[in-house]
Formats: sequence, structure tokens, C-alpha cells
Amino acid sequence: MTAPVPALPRQTRTQLWWEIGIVLALSLGASAVYSVLTIIRRVLAETALADQSAGLNPTQSPQEWIDLTYQLLGIAFALAPVALVLYLLWRPHESAFTRIGLDRTKPCQDLGRGMLLFAAIGVPGIAFYVIGRMLGITVDVSTSGLGDYWWSIPVLILSALRAALLEEIIVVGYLFTRLRDLGWNRWVIIVAAAVLRGSYHLYQGFGPFLGNVAMGVLFGWMYTRFGRVAPLVVAHFLLDLASFLGYPLAVLLMPGIFGTA
Repeated sequence: MTAPVPALPRQTRTQLWWEIGIVLALSLGASAVYSVLTIIRRVLAETALADQSAGLNPTQSPQEWIDLTYQLLGIAFALAPVALVLYLLWRPHESAFTRIGLDRTKPCQDLGRGMLLFAAIGVPGIAFYVIGRMLGITVDVSTSGLGDYWWSIPVLILSALRAALLEEIIVVGYLFTRLRDLGWNRWVIIVAAAVLRGSYHLYQGFGPFLGNVAMGVLFGWMYTRFGRVAPLVVAHFLLDLASFLGYPLAVLLMPGIFGTA
């Protein structure tokens, strides 16, 4: 990850910038733009930020089978940009999975590092959220609006996996590769990707923005250090899974923090 990269011809650089722009416009870049607009709207609203709410995994229909169909289709279509960047990163003698470190060559190391990252980020992440709620700079984030169906937990598991794959493969695996191809400095890439990660979480408030920027810096350093996105996917999946499945319990135990006033 630290070897010098030969300078690219101007035409190739232009093509890469167009490619990056299209990929981000189809995925997390668009989410970042909408998120910035959302936080502006929230700040300008008469209701205090702490009294506002945001929902993840909302129900899509009162009819159970239609809701399930919408949920599964939403997860599947959200992964289309992931398939796109894997296609773009594929080389004749090296698969995209190998190139970004999402293969099966180091399963134990990937799982172990992912669990360590989960442990290192989980508690500070909760602290960021709680402090943000107490300071009034974070909205109440409900992580599951699904009904009490037999498929609710499996869908939440798939949703956590979708978020982990979407964010880590695009923001880290793809973007780091392309920006390095363009000759960007390691730490400039890390900071830029971390700010992007934080920006598409701004709709949740300023606390989650700062927390995700910090997470992005750590994840970016890990990727440049070990060259593998798999541990990041594991950690992100576990973080979202704990959030999605643990939210109802958190509301029950601490309604003043994990709920609107």
C-alpha cells in the first residue's frame, strides 16, 4: 500500500475522476449530498435537534408479504454499486476480491481483527451517541421500524451486512485504490474518505458525523496498514447488528437518551 505509483497519463486520470464521480453519484456520494441537506433542514427547523428523529430499516407496507418483498429488494438493489466497483477493480490476473483483501486467504486474521475493531469502536460509538443526545446535537435514531414478524431479525441481519459491504467496499476498498492510482498521499486519502463517511451520516446529527469520521480514520489506517477490507466488513457488520437488534432494549433501559423527548 505504500509503494510509489507511476504517474498516469492525463486522459487516464480524467477517466478515473469521471469513474469515481459516477460511482459516488450512484451510491454514497448521493447519500452524502442528501444528508447535508437534511441536517441543514433539521437545524433550521423550529423543533430542537434533540427532539427530532431518524429511522433506519422502516416498514414499507402494512401488508406483511409486501413489506418483506420491499425489504429484500431494497437490500439487493443497494448492493448494485458494490457489484459495479468490484467489476471496475477486476484485472486480468487479479480478482477485485484479492485486490482489496476480501478473499478467503486469511479468515482467522480477518475475523480476529474485525472483532477487535468492533470491541474498540463499539463502546466509544455508544458514548458519542449518548453525549450527542445529552448535548442536543444528535437526533434520536431508531434502528428498526419493522413489525414483529418472523422475518424481521433475518432482514435486520441482511441489512447490517448490506451496510457493511456497501460502505467498506466503496469508501475503503474502491476509493482508496482509485485515489492511490491518482497519486494521492496516504493520509490525505484516509482523511478524505473519513469525512465522506461522516457526511452521509449527518442526517443523524453532528455527534454521529464526528463519530463516523473518527471511525473512518481508524478503518482507513487499518486498511493502509494491512491491505485488507475484510476485517472492516466484519467490524461494521457487528456494529450495525448490535445497533439494529439492541435498540429496543436500549430504549427500554434508557428512554431519555434513546428516544425523543
